[in-house]
Order: sequence, then C-alpha cells, then structure tokens
Amino acid sequence: MKKTLFLLSFLLYNSFLASGTQQPNPVIDFEGKNLLVGVHYYILPVIRGRGGGLTLGNSDNETCPLDVVQEKFEVKSGLPLTFTPVNTTKGVVPLSTDLNIKFFAATICVQSTVWKLDYDAAIGQYVIVSGGVEGNPGRETTSNWFKIEKYDRAYKLVFCPTVCKFCKVICKDVGIFIQNGRRRLALSDAPFRVMFKRA
Repeated sequence: MKKTLFLLSFLLYNSFLASGTQQPNPVIDFEGKNLLVGVHYYILPVIRGRGGGLTLGNSDNETCPLDVVQEKFEVKSGLPLTFTPVNTTKGVVPLSTDLNIKFFAATICVQSTVWKLDYDAAIGQYVIVSGGVEGNPGRETTSNWFKIEKYDRAYKLVFCPTVCKFCKVICKDVGIFIQNGRRRLALSDAPFRVMFKRA
C-alpha cells in the first residue's frame, strides 16, 4: 500500500512539473506552419476590403521616425517583417511571448526599423513607430516589446511587455487609428485581426 501511494504521488508530482514548464504554443502562419524566428513574413488583415498589409509611412508633421501604417489597398502586402522573441532558443515564435518586430527594409531615416510604442501628443494617442532597439530586454527597452495572441480563430498584436518585472507598463491591444485617411497602428480597444504570410 505504501509503495502504491509513493508511486502515485511521484507520478502526480512529475505531471505537475511537466505542466508547469510547458512551452507556449507556436504562432501558425497562413499555410498552417509554425512562424519561424528570423524568417520574413507579411502581417495581413483577416477582414477583407479594409486595407492591405503593414508598411512604414511618414507622419503628417515629421519625416522621422516613420510610423507603422496599413497599406490603403488590399492588393498591397506591405513590407516583410521578422519576429525575434526574447528567448529564441526554440527557433519558433511562441504565443504570448515578448518579441521584437522589425521591418526588412531600408529607409531615409538613420535608425532601425524595429517597432516601438510612442506617444503622439498632437492626437493624444499611443502609436507604433520605427526606431526601436532590438534585443537588450529591460527597463530601457520596454517600449520595443510586443506579443502575438490568439483572437477569434486569428491573431492580434498586443503591447504588454513583461521584460521588466518591476516596471509599470500599459497593457492594450494594437488596432488601427485613422488620421487624415492614413491607417496608423495604435493602442486600441478594437484589436486589429491579423494573419501571417511568408514573404
């Protein structure tokens, strides 16, 4: 009887440990394959007829940094991007994990094409722009980390960095903010439903 109880408690303990260390599920691309670290993808809208993929664009008042915007026309896929999770040991992009998003493009701005959160005082809105820092997780780079979450059989982008355990951060979905006909990525109560297509 003691042997049976010991074996049962040992099995329960091991299954508890296994579930506690379980890795998050990978993000799946348009073709049903795992999203891979360092591979180029397009971020495209799930809902048809409301613009195309994501690209870089000038703001109304300044040339740099460039804003992350949605193409006006559905036929345009935008610019290819790469995803770099805070921990890249597995080679796949996991759900709900801090990651950098970077356009694979050359620009007129002497800065990176890594996404970061910025406050646009002119419109009173948190928007996504280029010029972020890749890697180096910590207090100074909290604005550069995003997450991909499941949403209605698709995905959404979220800003809620956990790379700094003691930092107070905003946690909100990324959506579309329309300004003078331009579709800017911004923090929103209405998530932008997206899918990922290999470039």
